[in-house]
Amino acid sequence: MSDIVNEAVTVLNGKLEGADFDGTAKFDIEGEGAVMIDGTGARAADEDADVTLSADADTFKEILAGETNPTSAFMTGKLKVDGDMGMAMKLASVLG
Repeated sequence: MSDIVNEAVTVLNGKLEGADFDGTAKFDIEGEGAVMIDGTGARAADEDADVTLSADADTFKEILAGETNPTSAFMTGKLKVDGDMGMAMKLASVLG
């Protein structure tokens, strides 16, 4: 697993702590791997999810660091969303 995926799992678990996220989401990081998020937290895995968010590593890092808003990244085509848009919005509010 890549360093970017491992770092993402750590950062996401910190952001998800105490959050009420009851679905499943997958971050597909181009060329690096995938991170699954569910009610138990984040982990490196590639499974089916309610929503899949795809981005390159730089965009993903910017979203995690709070430098890029997930909604803006989606609107500018840097972040692709496949699946339940409501779940994607719920996740964006947890990460924001």
